[in-house]
Amino acid sequence: MNPHNNSLAIFENYKIRRIYDENSETWFFSVIDVVAALNEQTDYGKAKNYWNKLAQRLREEGNESVTNCQQLKLEASDGKKYLTVVANTETLLRIIQAVPSKKAEPVKLWLAKVGYERIQEISDPEKALNRSREYWQKQGRSEKWIQQRMMEQETRNKLTDYWAESGVKKGDEFAILTNIIHQEWSDLSVKEHKDFKRLNTQNLRDHMNEAELIFTALAELSTRQIAENMETKGLEENKIPAKKGGRIAKDARKALEEKTGKSVVTGNNYLPQNNSKKIS
Repeated sequence: MNPHNNSLAIFENYKIRRIYDENSETWFFSVIDVVAALNEQTDYGKAKNYWNKLAQRLREEGNESVTNCQQLKLEASDGKKYLTVVANTETLLRIIQAVPSKKAEPVKLWLAKVGYERIQEISDPEKALNRSREYWQKQGRSEKWIQQRMMEQETRNKLTDYWAESGVKKGDEFAILTNIIHQEWSDLSVKEHKDFKRLNTQNLRDHMNEAELIFTALAELSTRQIAENMETKGLEENKIPAKKGGRIAKDARKALEEKTGKSVVTGNNYLPQNNSKKIS
């Protein structure tokens, strides 16, 4: 797991904006930034015009690469976030093929390296954990919170491993099941929870308090154990344990809230501008 939900990658002297989608576990890169690097273009406007013309040509040729692109909010040079055309590594490689550039091969190798770093983390989880711990420490998280976050992530990884092995597809299907679990235990969809915390592209779990992390972990642990017991296969069958697992955590949440008189789900976050940055 890479905690840097929104960050820059550097190719030679060019800054490539990218964003990590936690649901599909995929990096998406700014297409215009990559096109600028390919053409050694430092003028963003000219790079954008080049991409618009290239996109039009690819559409006319029936190339699906443009269709596979998405629009996500990335930070611009003025510090504000705007909808920007982005693509995953696979789609970018196809777009690069259509650009006559001496930088094509170096950019391909660079993209492969970015992917390799992710593969390294998968094959050696300790690297990912250490990188995550360092990131959270720099953000001022307490050791107690970091430990809870890492335990929650381990629970999450075991669940997604089961989904992958049982025929659930990464991306949309992972997101559907995740949302079912979240809706069941918290009474909020993932998007509603992020909106409640005033988050945009940030990782929701990185802005949960200790209780929210614990109940998320309980819901996903329960989901996995029920799914393993039922030996569920595919998306539709796995919706059943997702609802049951989420409901177990919901019942526990309600019991705690009744005893304490406090809501587990809160609008608090760790955003820098938030005056109540440190949440328990």
